[in-house]
Amino acid sequence: MEPLTALAVALGSAWGSGLNLYATVLILGGLDAFGVISLPDSMAVLSSTWVLAAAALLYFIEFFADKIPGLDSIWDMIHTFIRIPAGALMAAGAVGGLDFMNAELQTVTALLGGGMIAAGTHAAKAGTRAVINTSPEPFSNWGMSLFEDVMVFGGLALAVFNPVAFLIGLGLFALLVIWLVPKIWRGIRRFFGGYKDPDTLRHPKPGMAGMGSAGFSGRPGDWAPPDGSRPQDSPAAGTTEVAKRPGSDITP
Repeated sequence: MEPLTALAVALGSAWGSGLNLYATVLILGGLDAFGVISLPDSMAVLSSTWVLAAAALLYFIEFFADKIPGLDSIWDMIHTFIRIPAGALMAAGAVGGLDFMNAELQTVTALLGGGMIAAGTHAAKAGTRAVINTSPEPFSNWGMSLFEDVMVFGGLALAVFNPVAFLIGLGLFALLVIWLVPKIWRGIRRFFGGYKDPDTLRHPKPGMAGMGSAGFSGRPGDWAPPDGSRPQDSPAAGTTEVAKRPGSDITP
């Protein structure tokens, strides 16, 4: 395998693992089993019949679980502890036969880089699904799941047959994730955590009870007009005088 292709496969396997680990194993293992590509010895296990059969079964299960609102988020939560380590290991395995740098340093770099890519992709996927699940209809969930599958198959095909195009696309995807993840996180907080706009808390709008900006503090009898003046003291018991509030047409 050419060095550039090996690099693209390493990054692609980590990226694909964050989206759909079992599809990634099926694609790379299947291509190696049919002789389309030659994976390094450290990744030869992916083309094992047993590994391919297990990956096919788990992909079949995930294909349906990933399209059920709520269940897909539980599935993603469980796979946080599977996709990220698997992505790191596959990235390290893909560059195992290369001599970019010292062997130990190369392995550590691949593990860290692969883990970070898998973690970022997984976070974007899981967060997007959590936001989509707030919609009562299931069609957006189905569409996103199918789109993710297409992305994995198409992305890994590019990594193998056109590594330059894949690396450019991966860079653009990374920029998208950096821009998208904070927005997803705010959306999740707003829905599940009773989000309150900090600007509203610092600068209450007129007329909001309890803020005092429209003359009320929210406590009975504690009324203050907007001009800052205070009403006159209540008249002595037995009198008929009533303190008038500004703007009131009540005549004692």
